[in-house]
Amino acid sequence: MELTNKTVIVTGGGRGIGRAICQKLSSLGARIVINYAGNDAEAEKTRDLCPESVLVKGDVSDISCCREILRVCEEQFGAPGILVNNAGIARDNLLLRMSEEDFDRVLSVNLKGAFNLIKLAARPMLRQKGGRIVNIASVVGICGNAGQANYAASKAGLIGLTKSAAKELAPRGITVNAVAPGFIDTDMTAALDEELKKEMLKGIPLGRSGSGEDVANVVAFLCSDLAGYITGQVIHVDGGMLT
Repeated sequence: MELTNKTVIVTGGGRGIGRAICQKLSSLGARIVINYAGNDAEAEKTRDLCPESVLVKGDVSDISCCREILRVCEEQFGAPGILVNNAGIARDNLLLRMSEEDFDRVLSVNLKGAFNLIKLAARPMLRQKGGRIVNIASVVGICGNAGQANYAASKAGLIGLTKSAAKELAPRGITVNAVAPGFIDTDMTAALDEELKKEMLKGIPLGRSGSGEDVANVVAFLCSDLAGYITGQVIHVDGGMLT
């Protein structure tokens, strides 16, 4: 796999899975526009790990922020050829206790944010007659999970968006795929109770949690020329959790 001279936008790239994706694509030669929402120090660490990269702070649910990401991208590196929609938040609660605000906020960032950037980034990709879009979904968007109705709905919607966009953009050489991680070591999962972690690991045939690098490797493949005949697909990176 090789991405030399490719320009990539990665949302939610400040840490966790997003950082691993930025590092992997950068190691393959890509120029990276790293979007992040709030943690300046962590985002700067990601930038320092990626030789050709630039940071753009902002909330992807805001279309003006997404326009700024595209503006900086084109100014610094040229038109994007690859978009990775990784930005996401969780506000977990039982359905009957979940506020309307928390439901709306999660869908706005996780789903609308991806819609905003696909719509904007697809235009230069159409002019180039090619491109790669990878959306980071979740196994929760396929199987659901108690206490995560908003998060599961956003990721299920992202899978539907992926499949619809793939059909619309395929005639112009643009592929659109989703990656659905399972139990991955991140700041989010680090906060879980140890007993709960043990129970979750029992349901994973490979017997371990995944890493950001496990996800990044699949993303890199889907961004490369090797995946030119793959579109509209959801690839699980879950250690067999949903097998």
